[in-house]
Order: sequence, then structure tokens, then C-alpha cells
Amino acid sequence: MNTVKSDSLVTLHYRISSTEGMVFVSTFDATPATLQLGSDELAATLEHCLEGLVEGENQVFTLEPRQGFGEHNPGLIQRLPRDVLPPGADPELHGMIEFPAPDGSRYAGLVRELDAAGVLIDFNHPLAGKRIRFEVKVIGVL
Repeated sequence: MNTVKSDSLVTLHYRISSTEGMVFVSTFDATPATLQLGSDELAATLEHCLEGLVEGENQVFTLEPRQGFGEHNPGLIQRLPRDVLPPGADPELHGMIEFPAPDGSRYAGLVRELDAAGVLIDFNHPLAGKRIRFEVKVIGVL
């Protein structure tokens, strides 16, 4: 059996959730993911969890906030007037709004509050400040 190394190409099912059960992403009910470790396709701390696992292995890891998506940063919560929202944005409470970054990439924020004048946007990752559960089933390793 092949063992996962820091530069392996790995096919796996994975689920990332809070320890309270909020599922952020899961491939268990879909096509498995194929990831090249060391290429930033997966967070480094999650990749590190995979190292040493073998084909066919199932494992569950519990990570503290600093190991997962970081601590919740109150500085990343901003009240914005509606007129600065991206064109076509239709904010909904607890919905996501995508914003363009200066480099052409995009980033998202969660609408925490909504009123006639503006929106309160939380730019923290939805799992920031939470302990996370990282469940994996390794299918193949190259």
C-alpha cells in the first residue's frame, strides 16, 4: 500500500465541519477529490494530517481554531452602505456576497445584519474561531 507523503497526489473523500456538526464541505456524497499535496489546494495544516496515512485508511482529526481557519477576527466585520456593494449584489441575511479584490481575485463575506441603509458583512471564514472536524478516507496515493 502507498503512504501519503508531503508531495503525493491523493484521491480521497473528505469532510470539513465544525465539532458542533455544521458541515462546510464534503465529498462523501459526490465524486472524490484528487489533490496534489504541497500545491496549496488544501490548507497546509490539513495536508499535514494526511501525511503517513495509507490507501484505504479512514481517519478523523479534531483541530483547534489556530490549526484550522484561525481565530475569529472582529476587525474583519464591516458595516457597508448599500451603494458600495458590487453591482447586482442582492444581500440576504446569512447569505454570501462576493467582492472583487484589487488583484482580480474574489473574496466573500457573510451578511450578518441587513437594514435599509446598509449591511454588516463578516469577512472571517465561516469556521474561524471554531474547532473543526476533518474526516478523510484515502482512496489512492501516487
